[in-house]
This record gives sequence, structure tokens and C-alpha cells, in this order.
Amino acid sequence: MTILKYDDTCDEYITHKDKISTAKWHLLSDDTTQKLSETFKILGDQTRIKILSLLTGNEMCVCDIADTLQMGQSAISHQLRVLRGARLVKFRKEGKEAWYSLDDEHVVSLMNQGLEHINHG
Repeated sequence: MTILKYDDTCDEYITHKDKISTAKWHLLSDDTTQKLSETFKILGDQTRIKILSLLTGNEMCVCDIADTLQMGQSAISHQLRVLRGARLVKFRKEGKEAWYSLDDEHVVSLMNQGLEHINHG
């Protein structure tokens, strides 16, 4: 049996100034990386992803989301508050009903990019 060993470090420490200079143009600020990290943490929850997928192109009330996912309305409301805090969903009240939809097309793009990535190759 052959055991493959992957050594992901350089055998010799050599820097490439041109690569470093180019890379620095793409380096995000600490504030931006913090915000992006928080967004990905929020997206790292299976229930939240399911809610976002339900809301893709479809406005739904909390009761309908809870029924579709077979979860309690309070659990769904909690997840929706988290998504709203991250500006991933928005809501409106109509009488006694709370209706939710995706905040904007960026959320659809995030979902589509993620799906393309996991389905690639």
C-alpha cells in the first residue's frame, strides 16, 4: 500500500516580491473581513439556508415557513431575526401576518454562487 503524503509547505523559504505586491491589492480590510466572516457564519446554519431557499423568488409568512419546514413558529422567528439582522431577509406586516422575502438580489447571488460551487466538478 502506498501512502501519499501531502506536504503543503515550501521546502525552502523564498518570497516573491511581485506576487506579494499584487496580492496586497486584493487584501481586504479587517472591518470588511469581520463583516464577511459574520455573514458566512450566519449562512453556516442548515435551517437558515433552507429558509433562504424557500424565500428565493417567493414571499412567505412565518406560519407558512414553519409549516413547510415542520418547525415551530418561535424557532423560525428566531432564525428570521438572525437573518434580518444580517440584512439577508426583510419583512413587512400585513394585518396580523409577518411576511418575509430576501433582502435583495445579492442574497440570490450568494445562494446561486454557493450552489454552483458545490455542484461544480
